[in-house]
Amino acid sequence: MSDATIDPARGAIRGGCSCGHHASEGEHRADLTGTEADLAPVVEAAVLRALFPDAASRRVIIKAVGASTVAAAVSSLFPIGTATEVLAQSAKPEKTALKVGFIPITCATPIIMAEPMGFYKKQGLDVEVIKTAGWAVIRDKTINKEYDAAYMLSPMPLAITLGIGSNPLPYAMPAVENINGQAITLSIKHKDKRDPRTWKGLKFGVPFDFSMHNYLLRYYVAEHGLDPDKDIQIRSVPPPEMVANLRADTIDGFLGPDPFNQRAVYDGVGFIHILSRELWDGHPCCAFAASREFVTTMPNTYGALLKAIIEATAFASKTENRKEIATAIAPANYLNQPQTVLEQILTGTYADGLGGVKREPNRIDFDPFPWESFAIWIMSQMKRWGQLKGDVDYKAVARQVYLATDAAKLMKEAGLTPPATTTKTFSVMGKPFDPDKPEDYIASFAIKRT
Repeated sequence: MSDATIDPARGAIRGGCSCGHHASEGEHRADLTGTEADLAPVVEAAVLRALFPDAASRRVIIKAVGASTVAAAVSSLFPIGTATEVLAQSAKPEKTALKVGFIPITCATPIIMAEPMGFYKKQGLDVEVIKTAGWAVIRDKTINKEYDAAYMLSPMPLAITLGIGSNPLPYAMPAVENINGQAITLSIKHKDKRDPRTWKGLKFGVPFDFSMHNYLLRYYVAEHGLDPDKDIQIRSVPPPEMVANLRADTIDGFLGPDPFNQRAVYDGVGFIHILSRELWDGHPCCAFAASREFVTTMPNTYGALLKAIIEATAFASKTENRKEIATAIAPANYLNQPQTVLEQILTGTYADGLGGVKREPNRIDFDPFPWESFAIWIMSQMKRWGQLKGDVDYKAVARQVYLATDAAKLMKEAGLTPPATTTKTFSVMGKPFDPDKPEDYIASFAIKRT
């Protein structure tokens, strides 16, 4: 039976939901997040018991017209949606002392700054953000529950859920931390090698196998005719060690996160060849992630933590706040970088290492919405390069891991405007990507492992 509500003015059944903003009660429920989704049936049951105290009578009514119709009818007479929201907002976090791991890079700005700038405390949380050596350590510590949640590379929750590189474990990514904010940096000795077709034999660092850095570097060199597995070498290098490796000549360059691109320029050992936004403007990089177990067993804590991070992301998205943020995250316990390096990155006015000063206001930006089409593109590259085998339901996995509905609701509360849909088309190096046709996209590449 379809969802319906009783119109008291007409005494008739009409389509819709209890809050009046959805076409059906099913759509209303689908739009609920963590705590509200858990509380909605509890509130409905309590109201139904109050209206029909006799259990036998309740069962007869439900059997006669169906549970969904009874719930919808009751909702039209009692503001269940409002009651649920009020109850959800008053629910205290199940756990307030949390540990959140991060890698000391500017992509993690919202998660880091939320501690010294009070965003966690505003939500009643005592969060310790813990500087961590590398992405494999981040993954393992969250899986082993040493960290409650973490700042991860956006492909990592997908890889963990799919069991690529680790045992499969359902993970959720309810918020992107940053868009853009990466670059290909080359050793200063290669300042005359601006054409990627001349890079045969060079050694490059990326932060992790399951990273946008790895996929964008592979994409870039393949578009210039090089096979990334045969013509160059790619190795995982923890971001804090990238500049030292460049200086020691163990790598020729890296596609990595800031502040290390700008730090290589600051130290005089490298130059910025190209910003990642020039390959794909608006691409995701890093994100807030947690296990599905954490999301479902601690819904109030999860909701408070996500709200703090989205509010911090909204603050970071405003360019007028960037210098204040640079001051907050520069200290040794966070990024441990000269403030001038961070200001160049966050403001987009920077030295390129070749004697020039460039102005790119969108060198890094902060937009929390986890587009499901981002996840589909990432999985297409996992499959293109042989990390992901066999058939995959791209849309189902994207929907399971990238929690766009949760992000949209809290973005509104933070004064941001979430998109009306969860997928979109975009172009990478001028090549359009249609999230409805990932297999066709993979097949269109001349260089691939599949």
